[in-house]
Amino acid sequence: MFLNRLLLIILILAIHSCGQNKKNEIMKFEIEKSENDWRKQLSADQFDVLRNKGTERPFSGKWLTHNESGKYICAGCGQELFSDQSKFDSHCGWPSFDQEIGEGRILKIEDRSHGMVRTEIVCAKCGGHLGHLFDDGPTASGLRYCVNSLSLDFIPSKQQLKKTNMDTITFGGGCYWCTEAIFLQLKGVYSVTSGFSGGQVKNPSYKEVCTGQTGHAEVVQIVYNSDEIPLAKILQVFFATHDPTTLNRQGADIGTQYRSTIFYRNDYQEKLATEIISKLSEQKIYSDPIVTTVVPFEAFYKAEDYHQNYYNQNKEQPYCQAVITPKVEKFEKVFKELLK
Repeated sequence: MFLNRLLLIILILAIHSCGQNKKNEIMKFEIEKSENDWRKQLSADQFDVLRNKGTERPFSGKWLTHNESGKYICAGCGQELFSDQSKFDSHCGWPSFDQEIGEGRILKIEDRSHGMVRTEIVCAKCGGHLGHLFDDGPTASGLRYCVNSLSLDFIPSKQQLKKTNMDTITFGGGCYWCTEAIFLQLKGVYSVTSGFSGGQVKNPSYKEVCTGQTGHAEVVQIVYNSDEIPLAKILQVFFATHDPTTLNRQGADIGTQYRSTIFYRNDYQEKLATEIISKLSEQKIYSDPIVTTVVPFEAFYKAEDYHQNYYNQNKEQPYCQAVITPKVEKFEKVFKELLK
């Protein structure tokens, strides 16, 4: 009798957990890989959860009682999903969050498995299964994102990152929508933030920068792990994905805000950037002189929220289709080995 009750309890837990049936929805995602490639990248348990919509055992996950300051990212593609500020203990056996880190990073899909109607949540970038979304959260949002630990990795806060080989560099190569879309895909890059540097006005708005009167350049600020991707590779991608020979313009985007520039934070960044420019010039890689400036970093001002992750959330917009998509597709072919 006891064994029968135990089996019944286990069955009920499984039904009400973050599990999902094995049926895969036919959907298109920014990152798509073969089953074999996913198996090479993920552990067997991660593959079962992320790609086969499995469920880890309750109260067994690595991040269940984790309480460090930082961000939780998709274990499949590295996209930032949740902040430590949104995490809470729901006593359900899986990590729980009351909100996602930004709109468009998580897809909600109707799930009718196990005789119920629930909301499955998957990473919008790679389609990896995360868990389920419930409306019984204890905070003002009223939501509970019930997530498998195996679906997540963790990036410590900036203070904690100092203990690792994380570094930051800021540069501009034209419209930051284009630049951001490219560097978000690189292995070893943990965050890409669009904003402004190099001007004389504090906290400028996008409209102010567009006047050309503030002196700022549209830039991306990149946080990366030098053990996973060296700065030389990042700079290689930078010079290969924009035209460093056109002064204050990239294609049809004209103005000082679109200048090619690198804002260095230390002697190594300055030395390496300067050496690469010298080598490119000596080898005559470009038919015209390189006009990229290498200047000390002073300040970075984050652009408005709607500019962040712009391309991935606005792919149907005419500018994205005509300008960014062709550039991203070319980049993906040339730097395939560096993609997440």
